[in-house]
Amino acid sequence: MSKTASHPRNGAERYSIAMVAACPFPANHGSAASIREMSDTLSQMGHSVHIVTYQTGQTDIAVGHAKLHRTGPFRPERNAKVGPSPQKFREDLALLRLLRRVIKREQIDIIHAHNYEGALIGVMVKWMTGRPMLYNAVNLMSDELAGYRFIRPAWLARAIARSLDWFVPIFPDHITAVSPELKQWFVKRGIADRKVDMIPAGIVPEMFDNADPEKIRRRHGISGRAIVMYTGVLNAFQRIDYLLRAFAVVSKQLPDALLVMVSPLVSESHEREHKKAAERFGIADSITWIAPHSLEDLPSYLALADVTVISRPECPGHPVKLLNYMLAGKPIVCFEGAAKGLRHLHDAFIVPNHDCEALGSGIVTLLQDRELAARLGANARATVINNFDWRRICQRIERIYDGLLGESQPDDTQPEHHASAQLQS
Repeated sequence: MSKTASHPRNGAERYSIAMVAACPFPANHGSAASIREMSDTLSQMGHSVHIVTYQTGQTDIAVGHAKLHRTGPFRPERNAKVGPSPQKFREDLALLRLLRRVIKREQIDIIHAHNYEGALIGVMVKWMTGRPMLYNAVNLMSDELAGYRFIRPAWLARAIARSLDWFVPIFPDHITAVSPELKQWFVKRGIADRKVDMIPAGIVPEMFDNADPEKIRRRHGISGRAIVMYTGVLNAFQRIDYLLRAFAVVSKQLPDALLVMVSPLVSESHEREHKKAAERFGIADSITWIAPHSLEDLPSYLALADVTVISRPECPGHPVKLLNYMLAGKPIVCFEGAAKGLRHLHDAFIVPNHDCEALGSGIVTLLQDRELAARLGANARATVINNFDWRRICQRIERIYDGLLGESQPDDTQPEHHASAQLQS
């Protein structure tokens, strides 16, 4: 099933890993960012990591130590599209053929597939090659597919999404789920508990060491106003409509507050829709829209924020933006569904799902109570540093690799139990 790895790793082995990234890579958002950081960390730990991905990606993001394999000559893409498209289906077929070649040429031990398209490709190549497959699950299609508005009508998108949610988890040899809710979802629907580990996304602590908020103030002419910040894509499933409703509450009480919407991607249709809603709420003049931004500038943008916010209520995965907010040491206001590993009034201000009035009131509270805001931000940073460092997370991934390849596993489950408890608290 696999070659014998030749380099000792604390009595175990170093492996050759095919990371299946069915997305533009590298890219400054979501799963692509997590795949890049995970792959680089595993490479630094001595594994031979091969990222199998599309032709497209950004030129201003360093990939790190992993080796890239693309479906064709590299095509720079500054504004990658999120969600399905006809072009991606063609890329996926090419990716399947490429993955087979890479497995044979590089003597791959393990297929490590990410997201639904990567999992489907990984399953097919697993059948063809006999290599074990680990699926990193970060979301549910039933939560997102209809929101991309690619498949119409919406009921058809929801039906396809439910089918994918049922079908995809059956075939991998093992699954990592990025949140307790996602793991529980799989187990409740018949996936054996022993087949699923809860392993969250991680952070690189050094990423935020050199933030320069003054550079951002000068660039956008922002000064003298309290800043509420959202960072992320503007797709419907992010519930930006909820954020706008909440900020209308803020604006009534604190007219000088500014909502800064920082997106890594340009999405003219979504931005146009949200701007119309902002006009209806009477807050259009209190919002600054910024897109795209570079990964290098993200820490500087967040350093400018007085309060950060997530307005997505149903979120079975683990929002990467949440980890960024925590690492930046910023006070966070969010719905219960997005508060992964956070506790109300300890490291975040958490409100009931779908309650936009409460979301707005929470923002007002932290803008007015700077002592509370500072305490929540400091606690959030401590939480993320202690529990979400990629170096610790990748040690747990190594143990899963050991199990898939029949290697003896060290009796060291305490870090996994601690992180799981932290997320469930």
